[in-house]
Amino acid sequence: MEKHDGLSAWQLTMLALGTVVGGSFFLGSAIAIKAAGPAILISFVLGGILVYFILTSLSEMTVADPQPGSFRTYSEQQYGPWLGFIVGWVYWTGLVLAMSSEATAVSLFFRTWIPQLSLPVIAILVVIGVTLLNLLGSRKLSNLESGLAAIKITALLGFIVLGIVLISGVIPNKAPVGTGVLTTEAFFPGGISGIAGSMLIVLFSYAGFEIIGLASSEAQDPHRTVRRAIKYTVITLVGLYVLVIAILLPLISTATLTGDVSPLVAALNVQGLSIAAGTVNIILITAILSTMLAATFGLGRMLRSLADTGNAPSFLIDKGDIPLKGILFSGLAMLAGVSMAYLLPSQIYIFLVSSGGFSLLFAYLVILFTHHRFRKNKGCPPSGHCQLPGFPYTSWIAIVSLMVVIITMPLIPGQGSGLLAGLLLLLLYSLSYLVFKAWPRRTATQYTAVAKPLLPAKTDDSRNINTNEQKDTKKN
Repeated sequence: MEKHDGLSAWQLTMLALGTVVGGSFFLGSAIAIKAAGPAILISFVLGGILVYFILTSLSEMTVADPQPGSFRTYSEQQYGPWLGFIVGWVYWTGLVLAMSSEATAVSLFFRTWIPQLSLPVIAILVVIGVTLLNLLGSRKLSNLESGLAAIKITALLGFIVLGIVLISGVIPNKAPVGTGVLTTEAFFPGGISGIAGSMLIVLFSYAGFEIIGLASSEAQDPHRTVRRAIKYTVITLVGLYVLVIAILLPLISTATLTGDVSPLVAALNVQGLSIAAGTVNIILITAILSTMLAATFGLGRMLRSLADTGNAPSFLIDKGDIPLKGILFSGLAMLAGVSMAYLLPSQIYIFLVSSGGFSLLFAYLVILFTHHRFRKNKGCPPSGHCQLPGFPYTSWIAIVSLMVVIITMPLIPGQGSGLLAGLLLLLLYSLSYLVFKAWPRRTATQYTAVAKPLLPAKTDDSRNINTNEQKDTKKN
């Protein structure tokens, strides 16, 4: 039955853009740009192609069977409860770490206005505010997200226009930048390893698009709405990212970028536009808060899916429209993540980004493997057309590409620890499944198997007793 009061394609798109365009692009992309140099353009194009493959794979399954748990539920259907358990918890943990990194990033900018508060305290206040706002419900949150996402997109478009003005020399009494520093910079300063090393943060800049699948059960007419939302999201993201980076490159040398200053802000400062740079800083804060709001929306619904299927503690089960317990529990987890700033104040951002990035890449791998089996078993979605072109070759290209990105994580300093943390997460949740799910189920099965033979034996004995009694009666 169609949900007339559900989320529209536009609201789903703005919710996705609200999740995706955040601190990982406005701030974290500086690390990737420095690693790859001007060749970062190739990284963002490759990242956009991978996003298209992953999102269309998810779309096919979502169109066929909209589920609250999205890819977690599909992986469980295709591969069994063990994968549904592991990918659900790994994704949830990765998104918690990712949003902890966003809270840490936004607190850096807030601290310039309120220096008397420490970094962790500001981050904790941000997490509390975002968590409480998520209790408003999907309709109110999507309206808020639409406004915040519009601000972010307008800011990126504004940077593109301003960059074109600087490059073309329209500003009076200011020489045109032209090709700028591109004439003196090597296109591949880090070689292929620079592009490979940058891919984790590039993909992390795209991360969050999967919220379309998580929100599909709350959409009006998911079969039509989800497809349109995915198309709008991919076109907008790839177009904006590539244009912004292309405009940025002539304005500032990539070697001068640092991870604690937005590349957009740094470029405008170099060009003597400090007022515009300050405006971008304010928008950067809006962008990160918007990302956290939308991601927390997905966190609460993933936890509800886990709890409803017995893969999370029963106290997290929510029957209302708003997954109250899942949102609050996710908020507490984010508080634990940002509290690590006390322990690792200088490395916390890159650690959170890389460990969260690994978890999200693992989830994307599961989406691709699940879709591959889904298509083999069920063919095209019964209510839609095959959307992923070149299947199964494009599936395998995307799978191998994601594996290469994971393997090359240590090429950027700081990402090695994130890779290790991600692998430990996989091990932790695999052991958790064995201890809390597989072994208890196996023990119960063995107990049932042992107990069953006793019943027929009892029946035979009683039957023999009854027969003997009947014989004795006849004799008498």
